[in-house]
Amino acid sequence: MSFLRNIASLAVRGGVDDADCADCPTLLPGQDPAFSTAVTALGAKLSKADGRSQAIEFKTFSDFFQSEAGSERGVERLYDLARQTTLGYEGYAKRLAKRYRRCPQILEDVLDGLFHIASADGVVTADELDYLEQVGGLFGLSPLTFRRLKATHLGAEADDPYVVLGVAADASDDEVHAAWKRLLSDAHPDRAAARGLPPEFIEVAEAKSAAINAAYHSVMRERKELAPA
Repeated sequence: MSFLRNIASLAVRGGVDDADCADCPTLLPGQDPAFSTAVTALGAKLSKADGRSQAIEFKTFSDFFQSEAGSERGVERLYDLARQTTLGYEGYAKRLAKRYRRCPQILEDVLDGLFHIASADGVVTADELDYLEQVGGLFGLSPLTFRRLKATHLGAEADDPYVVLGVAADASDDEVHAAWKRLLSDAHPDRAAARGLPPEFIEVAEAKSAAINAAYHSVMRERKELAPA
């Protein structure tokens, strides 16, 4: 079963409600021109974001967003047309967001696929990353969800506070708090002292505890800044 059919099944199981969505998908995406057009255009325009569209990017697009049998030629023609410029990608992203706003996991899956396309040539440029972030925002995905996807595909910085705490960027506040308490308990200098370790080990434990505290407060401060007013 292709990716398009898989996410169509998710949409059905997710219970998209016609009363909440004036333009709900009623067909499998492979049979739905609006969905197929938007995804193809977003993938093609992403390939142009760094100024050059490469064959490996179309191959990755085709492997991930598999077309339904018989539609391959049409998809390729649309891709070739759309990849001439990045202009207009916002409209496609908004259209897809409206169509699947009741199914955010599908929108996340699409963004995940776009990350695969961006990294197909071995490097994700700043322009491509900006494109992906803009699409994620237009999809209505949170900055923390985008941060998790970015870390999944590109790796997180060693000093990323979420890496220090060992949690995903979009983990709940309760999960972040629990990780902080657990790590702080394990690293507490009193534990090192109680085991009779020399002062050097206690100093290391103090530094580790300080880093854990700093990471926790950094995460919570950022979340407060990101919270809706």
